[in-house]
Amino acid sequence: QVQLVESGGGLVQAGGSLTLSCAASGSIFSINTMGWYRQAPGKQRELVAVITSGGSTSYADSVKGRFTISRANAKNTVYLQMNSLKPEDTAVYYCNAEIQSTHSLRYLEHWGQGTLVTVSS
Repeated sequence: QVQLVESGGGLVQAGGSLTLSCAASGSIFSINTMGWYRQAPGKQRELVAVITSGGSTSYADSVKGRFTISRANAKNTVYLQMNSLKPEDTAVYYCNAEIQSTHSLRYLEHWGQGTLVTVSS
């Protein structure tokens, strides 16, 4: 019954900013790596950013310097701050997390339902 729920998507003009949030809930024992992926219409899903339990981050080259991933471990929440948005950033953004539930012996991958970000020119 572990769930990830994204929020914060919407319509924004090029050059604008948005912040996405993803909260994990349910029978959670621990969370390892969390990340954000996106999928634009007609394109493959791609990794945007990841953050480890210790706070180390990695970004796709296309978003470096513009996006920032962070997490609030006490809230089981990961954020994606997106600045200087471009039309090519338009996509459905998905939250991902490696979560060990209270009834599992290992980490399992979980996905959120996705939130749409549309950047107009």
